[in-house]
Amino acid sequence: MTPAHRSDGPVPPPGAQALYDDVVWADAVVRCADAGGTGTGAPQPLTAQPLRDRPGALLHGSCDLDTRPILSATLGVVTRIPGPVVHLDLSGVAFLDASAVAALVQANATVAGQGRRLLLHHPPYSLRKVVEMFPDECAALEVAA
Repeated sequence: MTPAHRSDGPVPPPGAQALYDDVVWADAVVRCADAGGTGTGAPQPLTAQPLRDRPGALLHGSCDLDTRPILSATLGVVTRIPGPVVHLDLSGVAFLDASAVAALVQANATVAGQGRRLLLHHPPYSLRKVVEMFPDECAALEVAA
């Protein structure tokens, strides 16, 4: 059985991988500043890093009102990553609000419209709860087993 990595499909067109590696991730980390908080009650910053073993991103932090711009930018990058399957590892995400889940649904629709798949890994409890509340709206989200 073939592993679900970059070898799953055709080789990205020339320059596509360079766009992913060099320009889009700009130093391999995208950060949302912590609004000067000292760590007490301040929102946890959201960071995104490219996955090293497969096409996709690893998120850390919280996805809420304070980090919505960085989530939007990150998902914009994720939808442009070449490959038939794009992975989004949520193992470092503490919380996703309903708007963040809606953004994931939209990103999934964008990738699906390109004939590809967005595969979510390690969803936090908050994502599962939103999916339970809005099963029809979230039905297209695909979570890795």
